[in-house]
Amino acid sequence: MAGSELRFVLRDAAPRRVHRLQDAGLHPLLARLYAARGIDDPAQASPRMDDLLPPQQLLHAETAAVALADAIAAGQRLCVVADYDCDGATACAVALRGLRMLGAQVQYMVPNRFTTGYGLSPAVVDLVARQPGGPVHWIVTVDNGIASIDGVERAHALGMRVLVTDHHLPGTRMPAADVVVNPNQPGCTFPSKNLAGVGVMFYVLLALRAELRRRGAFAARQQPRLDSLLDLVALGTVADVVRLDGNNRLLVAQGLRRMREGRMQPGVRALFAAAARDSAQAACFDLGFALGPRINAAGRLADMTVGIECLSTDDPERALQLAQALDAINRERRGIEQRMREQALAALQPEQALQPGQRASICLYRPDWHEGVVGIVAGRLKELHHRPTFVFAPGGDGQLRGSGRSIDGFHLRDALDLVSKREPGLLLRFGGHAAAAGCTVAAGAFERFATAFEQVAAQGLSAELLARRIEVDGELEEQWFDVSTAALLQQQVWGQGFAAPLFASDIEVVQQSQFGNGHLRARVRAASQPRAGVRELVAWNRSEFLPPRARVAWRLEANSWQGRSTPRMVLEALEPPAD
Repeated sequence: MAGSELRFVLRDAAPRRVHRLQDAGLHPLLARLYAARGIDDPAQASPRMDDLLPPQQLLHAETAAVALADAIAAGQRLCVVADYDCDGATACAVALRGLRMLGAQVQYMVPNRFTTGYGLSPAVVDLVARQPGGPVHWIVTVDNGIASIDGVERAHALGMRVLVTDHHLPGTRMPAADVVVNPNQPGCTFPSKNLAGVGVMFYVLLALRAELRRRGAFAARQQPRLDSLLDLVALGTVADVVRLDGNNRLLVAQGLRRMREGRMQPGVRALFAAAARDSAQAACFDLGFALGPRINAAGRLADMTVGIECLSTDDPERALQLAQALDAINRERRGIEQRMREQALAALQPEQALQPGQRASICLYRPDWHEGVVGIVAGRLKELHHRPTFVFAPGGDGQLRGSGRSIDGFHLRDALDLVSKREPGLLLRFGGHAAAAGCTVAAGAFERFATAFEQVAAQGLSAELLARRIEVDGELEEQWFDVSTAALLQQQVWGQGFAAPLFASDIEVVQQSQFGNGHLRARVRAASQPRAGVRELVAWNRSEFLPPRARVAWRLEANSWQGRSTPRMVLEALEPPAD
């Protein structure tokens, strides 16, 4: 960890909560882990679809349902306008599949990062209007639209109506859309403000089905099963790194269950195959680090149409071909990312910019960097240096496009709003949420932005927030250090706001060696459990040897090799010795 203090902080698992969960039959280790994450109701530990927040609570979802039901009854044509990330692609696939199940005539269009830019811009509206097949009556945005003031005006000028479904934070002005469904819009009291874009669209479909049921649309046919879309909802929710509150955890858990049972879209099945992952053991890790990046790669380097087609086709062979194409794009993305990351790290060295007390933020730009990969690089630098980070690349038309990632306690979109107020005209466009945001500036304005952003960060971040703290779950009891416990933990829903278990141990290193391309393998003994046997520990992307004694944060993993599985510790962090 460069440039900021690192300390482990023990999560507090209140005994009352632990006992209540255990008394309800929960595994003792899970009871401790769940209690430390604020769960005290056994029903929260195993949520059912009946526990899903009702769509009636989501502002304007029922209004959207009435409008869509009227459009279906009139035979009007709909066009879904998506975003070019995994959340947008899954939301588009959910919209296409769900609306067609419910009788709509629907097509889609996805903006191109490099030509039309993000969201429902006037240029995108013009493309929608020129699509073959007859006039479009309704545009339905997914995972975008809350900032598309000009695009909505253009759609209305061309005689089209607009339904915005989005989850991003609105600006000072709302678009004059016919209907807006967004849990974060003013006046919406929906308890889960953390729905991903795909979650919002799923809720609109639930409301639409209820409206059609009220109208008697299913008297002569079976009511469509919208839960068949939950694999897509789970994928988009995890990939967008939204907070996994109780409602989102329910959606993800149900989607993972369908994947493990083999009940998933052909495209999702094909993505598991392309990533060489076993869908029968599907976990959040697979969605966030295997399937999601392959979908995202299309929007970063090419055209998200490939990703949407993969998720929306019913042809298994075509799905596999498209998944393999996405895999190839993702390999190209990794190469570009590695080069940019190395250049970014080298650029930071001469400045020694991240010594304690010197800088509160990171802002970097190179004219040869790739616009589609800046967000990933920003995320890597943020994780390494624990600073809000923006990385810029040329965006064409004399502009630079930056993507930012933030640390807990520093709201990135609000920070950009403050920059825009202090430096009028600097930000040509900006948007996002607390953890991630983007902005566009003129080509010559990078240094001005870096200075303004650093001032906002320095004022908004205390020494406590800049000091890196890793929350840990304490020592893992020896009886739970086994393959079955590793499998049990893998089956749970972990993610943003509901972190995966991270155990802490004082270890003595028995033997260690390097292997592969810069990895470390060690045999260690837990100092607090002297009677326990020697354990295997692996440290990925670490070539430096461990000290003879150390305090480490680690996760439990089952290592399968030649048909045999054994438990091992995977190093996540090394706590420096106390002064």
